[in-house]
Amino acid sequence: MDIPRIFNITESAHRIHNPFTPEKLATLGAALRLERGTRVLDLGSGSGEMLCTWARDYGIIGTGIDMSQLFTEQAKLRAAELGVADQVTFIHGDAAGYVSDEKAGVAACLGATWIGGGVSGTIELLARSLRPGGIILIGEPYWRQLPPTEDVAKGCLAHSISDFLLLPELLASFGHLGYDVVEMVLADQDGWDRYEAAKWLTMRRWLEANPGDELAKEVRSQLTSEPERYAAYTREYLGWGVFALMPR
Repeated sequence: MDIPRIFNITESAHRIHNPFTPEKLATLGAALRLERGTRVLDLGSGSGEMLCTWARDYGIIGTGIDMSQLFTEQAKLRAAELGVADQVTFIHGDAAGYVSDEKAGVAACLGATWIGGGVSGTIELLARSLRPGGIILIGEPYWRQLPPTEDVAKGCLAHSISDFLLLPELLASFGHLGYDVVEMVLADQDGWDRYEAAKWLTMRRWLEANPGDELAKEVRSQLTSEPERYAAYTREYLGWGVFALMPR
């Protein structure tokens, strides 16, 4: 079980697998007013930066599940590096359908809502692991400005304009599902740069080390085209944020 190998290559040097910076993760933790001992569940936990830094800074107890063997190993190493290996557990597995035996004060899915078939299904899944009075965290893209054509949306790697909502519409959609939005932290373009542009040096170094690999042609193609595509489309049109929800 693993994610497609191309992602393990392009994001192998990432600590955070979304457009948040370490500062934004810290802002989110502070905004949630996390108390020592709060149990946090993270579905699609990547390399574990959120759980590890929150364990260090706020004393949370965390469990993360991710399909990437590489990212899960990196998360365990990060926990040891920060001295929080006794506070956080990382599981290599499929987060889709995962329900924790111990109810969490915070149940999160940041940028992997495909595990529940979309935002609504992922919220339903997270709610099954949430204690009364707990908070659900959803990390999700939105349109900073509506693409003028479907081709522009596809340039942002969306299937169509309907894949995402404008920010006010996204916030309203949580209310339609029966949730209050109690906090939000939004990524900025600098964060997008750190997420996307960091892949380019990783790809270049990987190509130099693996010229004969079966994925070398695909990686070379991405390295050639991604800077221009990203600057023209994703950076201009796509936002990303984490939204804190509590049931009404």
